[in-house]
Amino acid sequence: MEKTELFDIKISDVSATLFLTLYSRALESLSKNPILYDEKAIELMQKLNQELSKSKNKLLYRLSKGKLNRNLIAHISIRAKKYDEYVRNFLSQSPNSIVVNIGCGLDTRFWRIDNGKTLFYDLDLPEVIEIKKHFFNESDRYRFIASSVLDYDWMSLLTPHKMNPILFIAEGVFMYLNKEDVKSLVLKLQSQFPGSELVCEVFNDIWLRKPLRSMVSFKMQKQLFLGKGVVYNFGVRDSKEIEEWDPGIKLLDEWSYFDSSEKKLGWLRLFRGIDLFRKTQYTVYYKLG
Repeated sequence: MEKTELFDIKISDVSATLFLTLYSRALESLSKNPILYDEKAIELMQKLNQELSKSKNKLLYRLSKGKLNRNLIAHISIRAKKYDEYVRNFLSQSPNSIVVNIGCGLDTRFWRIDNGKTLFYDLDLPEVIEIKKHFFNESDRYRFIASSVLDYDWMSLLTPHKMNPILFIAEGVFMYLNKEDVKSLVLKLQSQFPGSELVCEVFNDIWLRKPLRSMVSFKMQKQLFLGKGVVYNFGVRDSKEIEEWDPGIKLLDEWSYFDSSEKKLGWLRLFRGIDLFRKTQYTVYYKLG
């Protein structure tokens, strides 16, 4: 758990990864030929640097000094750019739709994709939303939901909009949950909002088995300096598995970082033809019919 003077609030190790994704987008935005440009992320980073430089948390201190693995920066930025693309494509078909950003952290997607019509919800744990309120204000079309995604009461806020097309996005969230919770959530979204769409990142369950699981943990805790609580729990064997949860769930697309032609992936692009690596951590897109 991390507590800072600015926020005066404790957040879990998993929630603390919100700084990692924020700084990745900000640092990439300041790089040469950026994968994406996120002006809001740069502004937040500059405001946070002084505070995080006082942190005893190794990850947060390193972030304040701009020390972050270049491959991770590229991966997170490529992912953010792709999710922006998914949202923009959805909005191009349904301009007056609803977008719900599950596990939003300090994401600034609303400002990157806003079409002037959509209603955008940022959903995260209450302590994360409290941090977010230090930097952002709600508006008629940009709103916060302070709740665990597994506390389904939050869904009642969307009930007045059930007739509008709804897109749920879960970028870097589901792998931290238990499988039964992810399944219950997806089926609940389907039953409450039939016809909605879901874009989510998943992890290959092969990497959750011994000895591969130990390799994943080593990378997260020893190389990326993430907290001990940052552990992956949920994985799928393939993109079709979630379809099997209900006949109405249909796979629309799947995407991997390695599908990108981005030059900043470097030699990692060589792995695009090896399914074990291409589908280590990847994205799936479903229609919840």
